[in-house]
Amino acid sequence: MRVLFVVPPLTGHVNPTVAVGRELLRRGHEVAWVGHPGVVRPLLPQDATLHALDDRVPLALRSEMERRARATRGLAALKFLWEDFLLPLARSMVPGVEAAVDAVRPDLLVVDHQALAGALVARRRGCCWASFATTSASVVDALSELPRVRDWLDEQRATLQREAGLPAIADPDLSPHAVVVFSTRALVGDEETFPAHYHFVGPALSHRLDPTPFPFEAIAPARRRVLVSLGTVNAARGHRFYRAAVEALAPLEVQAVFAAPVDQVGPVPDHWIVRRWIPQLRVLPHMHAVIGHGGHNTTCEALSLGLPLVLAPIRDDQPVVARQVVAAGAGLRVRFGRVGPAELRRAVSRVLDEPGFSEAAARIRASFEAAGGAASAATILETLPCP
Repeated sequence: MRVLFVVPPLTGHVNPTVAVGRELLRRGHEVAWVGHPGVVRPLLPQDATLHALDDRVPLALRSEMERRARATRGLAALKFLWEDFLLPLARSMVPGVEAAVDAVRPDLLVVDHQALAGALVARRRGCCWASFATTSASVVDALSELPRVRDWLDEQRATLQREAGLPAIADPDLSPHAVVVFSTRALVGDEETFPAHYHFVGPALSHRLDPTPFPFEAIAPARRRVLVSLGTVNAARGHRFYRAAVEALAPLEVQAVFAAPVDQVGPVPDHWIVRRWIPQLRVLPHMHAVIGHGGHNTTCEALSLGLPLVLAPIRDDQPVVARQVVAAGAGLRVRFGRVGPAELRRAVSRVLDEPGFSEAAARIRASFEAAGGAASAATILETLPCP
C-alpha cells in the first residue's frame, strides 16, 4: 500500500504521523509525506520521502501567529487561527498536495485535520482518505453554546470548499471513511456519541527521539517533582504566570522543572531546573505532576504516565482539553490570566496530595495503553474499506 501523509507545519501534528508512518514501514508499506520542510523534515526519519512545499508561506503565517498569540485569546484567537492561519495555509498548500498526489499515486491519503488542503484534494480526486484528529477537541462540538461563532466558521469553510470547486459540506476536515482520534473515551468523555468510523487509538508516542540536552543528574530523588510548561507558542507570554508559579511552588517541598525562557521565570531556588527547551518525553517519567496550558500533546504525554495536571488554558483547543481533564478527575483548572500564587499552590498541593487525581490519571493511562496508539492506527489504515 502506498500512503501519503498531508501535514501542516505544526510539530504536534506531524509527530503522530511519524509514529504511524514508521509502523506502516515496518509492515512493508510505502510511506511519504507532503509538507513544509523547515518544520517537517527535522521530525521525519532520516530516509523519509518528503514532497516539499514552499516554506515561505508558513514562515510568514507562523511569525504572525506567534505575534498575535501574545495579544489574542478566546474568540479573537479562534477567529485569527482560522481566518489568518488555517485557511490561507490551506489555499497555499493545494497545488503542492496535488503535485504530490500525482507523483506518489497513493492508495491512501492520511490528512491531518488542520491540513485542509489534503481534504480538498482527496475529495477533488476521489481518493480514499483518512483524517488524523491530533486533538480530542476537534471531534467534539466546542462551539455548541456559541451558534453565531459556529455559523461564522461554517461559512469560512464553505467558502474554501466552493473556491476548490466542491460543494460545501459540514466538517470538511473529517473523512467519511475513517477519523483516527489520538485520545480515548476515558478522556473525551462518554456523553458524546460518535459514528462507527471514528476510532480512538490514544496518543502515538512511540519512535520519537529527542536529543535535547538536559541535566538529569540534577534531578532531586528525595523530592516530589513538578514540570511547568506553557508550550512553544505561548511561552513568550507567560511572564506573569511563571512568576506566580515560582511563588506558588517555592514554599512546597518540591523540585520544579520549568520548560520556559530563563528571563521569563526569574530567580529560582538552586535545586530547581529552568531550560528553554527540554526533552519532554524523557523528562516526564521523573515528574509527579504537571502544570500546563492544556495543549493536547503535553496533556496526553503526562496522562500516558499517570501524572495529574493543573491546567491554565490560554487559547484554541486548550479550554476543551482542560475541561475534559477536569471532568475525568485527573486534574484541576485555573485561570491563566488571573491565577495568583496562593490559588496555584492550593491546586498543585491537591493534585499531589489527594490520591483521587492520580487514580483518575492512572485510569486514563490504562485506556491509552489498551487503545494501542500507533499500532492500532496503522491497523485501521491497513483495513480501511474504501469505496
